Amino acid sequence: MQQLQNLAEAQTLALAVFDTIIDPFIVLDDQIRLVAASRSFYDTFDVEAETARGQSFYSLCGGAWGAPALRDLLETLVPGTKEVDGYELNIAFADLGERIFVLNARLVASPGDGGQMTLVVMKDITARRHIELEKEALLLETQTLLRQQRMLMDEMQHRVANSLQIIASILMLKARAVASEETREHLRDAQQRVISVAEVQAHLHSIDGIDQIEVRPYLTKLCSGLAKSMTGTAHPIAIEAMASEGTLSSARAVSFGLIVTELVINAIKYAFPTAMPDARISVSYETTGQNWRLSVADNGIGKRGHKPIVGGLGTAIVEGLAKQLGGVVRTKSTAKGLTVSLERVGDGAIE
Repeated sequence: MQQLQNLAEAQTLALAVFDTIIDPFIVLDDQIRLVAASRSFYDTFDVEAETARGQSFYSLCGGAWGAPALRDLLETLVPGTKEVDGYELNIAFADLGERIFVLNARLVASPGDGGQMTLVVMKDITARRHIELEKEALLLETQTLLRQQRMLMDEMQHRVANSLQIIASILMLKARAVASEETREHLRDAQQRVISVAEVQAHLHSIDGIDQIEVRPYLTKLCSGLAKSMTGTAHPIAIEAMASEGTLSSARAVSFGLIVTELVINAIKYAFPTAMPDARISVSYETTGQNWRLSVADNGIGKRGHKPIVGGLGTAIVEGLAKQLGGVVRTKSTAKGLTVSLERVGDGAIE
């Protein structure tokens, strides 16, 4: 009598545990008949507990659980294979539509008669899968838009480069045609400004992904391009770059590139009035914390060969860009040449 009472209490406890399980949970006998289920199972699939118990699981919900894939899973769950985890299954219901479940199943011994019982918990992941599909579709759409944007950017960059080349050529032709030396000089200055913009544009375009730009390769490529386009074998000038590791935003890189190009052009024009076998222009960039220094130095004839630091279009360009960057322009002239530096210095200044 006590044994029966204990068994009844155990069954009551088991049913109470079933009803606390959030995901649908069922117990099947060795004939795949429903022995017990959690309240979440009955509520989710609108099944009457009293009529469902003892029925073939495959016949429930209008036969939806009789899907071949589920039959294969349950009927091959033999003692040698006692458990299944994370089995994903699609089931089509007449009222709920197609649902996606992840099933976990366990084969356990049935008390008393020595038979087998199958415990199955089913988690509905339909909403999660739909979200994942939407994310995949959105990602695909984003990638397509990015490719299209890249194509448009490439086309725009190509058109800008062609336009700058045309403008530079026109200015060069005009400079050759005018009689006034002063006008010719102004046209040549304008042509060099266009070349400056073109050089910066070309080097930024050559970098894939321009949100953040590595300083060292950027300045190295820029100086190499300036050396090829602005110097020749008859008047060779080495242009070299030295830079700390780090990155710049694309906007700052444009400003730095324009400053470097302007100062290099100025050095080429005025630092070496006669050919020098070791003519050299050095571009350097260094940082300490939030402070930085960008400098262009030549080993030419010094400040007496350059235009005054006050006045002139090139000076106005450099000082305007320096102000935007929060820096100041400093010059240092010695018998070994001229150095023009753009610095942002606060606490912990660069030595």
